[in-house]
Amino acid sequence: MPEDLDIRLLRHFVVVAEELHFSRAARRLFVAQQALSRDVRRLEERAGVRLLDRTTRRVVLTPAGQTLLVRARELLALHDTTLRELHGEPRSLTVDVVGAGLTPALVLAAARRIAPQVEFFARFHTGTDDAVPHVLAERLDVTFGRAPQHVDGLRHRPVRQEPVAVLLPGHHPLAELDAVPLHALRGAGVCIRAGSHATPGWEHAMLQLLAPFGIDVAGAHPHVHGVDELAQHFVDRNGPILVMSTQPAVPGGVLRPIVQPIPLFPWAMTWRADADHPGLRALHVAVDELAPDWPAVPDDPRDTWLPEPESGGASKPGAITIAGVARRG
Repeated sequence: MPEDLDIRLLRHFVVVAEELHFSRAARRLFVAQQALSRDVRRLEERAGVRLLDRTTRRVVLTPAGQTLLVRARELLALHDTTLRELHGEPRSLTVDVVGAGLTPALVLAAARRIAPQVEFFARFHTGTDDAVPHVLAERLDVTFGRAPQHVDGLRHRPVRQEPVAVLLPGHHPLAELDAVPLHALRGAGVCIRAGSHATPGWEHAMLQLLAPFGIDVAGAHPHVHGVDELAQHFVDRNGPILVMSTQPAVPGGVLRPIVQPIPLFPWAMTWRADADHPGLRALHVAVDELAPDWPAVPDDPRDTWLPEPESGGASKPGAITIAGVARRG
């Protein structure tokens, strides 16, 4: 019979699983990397299964590790909520920001400045499709991605229509251009499954975008998550990768906007319809305050592209009323 699991060990395992990198996880936890490795081994001994496959180049969750990650997040959320309730403290807000440096992470950073008294916890799911069940089950409070269609008990609002860009090797001929016409990617072996932004909702949108232009995507492979894994994939494949305009820098890569048309990804924020939390209100204020800072996109729909169903009448970020407070668009 496996031993009881330790909350501290679970907390350390979750951070390692989110980073898939022991050095970064250790920095997040303010512990020594050697001690963190020891804690993960101790958790594996208690669980009686291997949770991570480690090599000198990468860290990968085993099937057992993937299972534990879901349950560990639930256990930690329940543990932390219980302690806060016992002490009469307001519940924290758990927010899925998809990936570091992306638009949702920028919104969360602004919300933290707006409401420093609120404790926010960032999570990294793989888009709205995977996160919505966690929101409905109250294991997650807010998620970002394409707006879910017709889900009872949820509300959502547009956040931003973000331009899609292409990440190119510095020596690639298209890297010499200031902006890359979409048709120029034909025959280039474009990858759409690499980077933290590469969620199922993103992939569905990019397939819609490329098909009418006769642009084939690179050979199928598992989704590549995290900045380090994107950088490694970039080196391995040595070809163009479609990314968000907010994509953090990748060594050896240059980011170029796409034009003719400008593809837009419709970020939305989704939460439970019955939610009322100061952190949620801060997120709405953050979206409103950041809106003027987003780069402008052409108003003429002939110059831009949106995926379906968003292209069929989805509104741009605008006025919304939450908990009786009017927000500006």
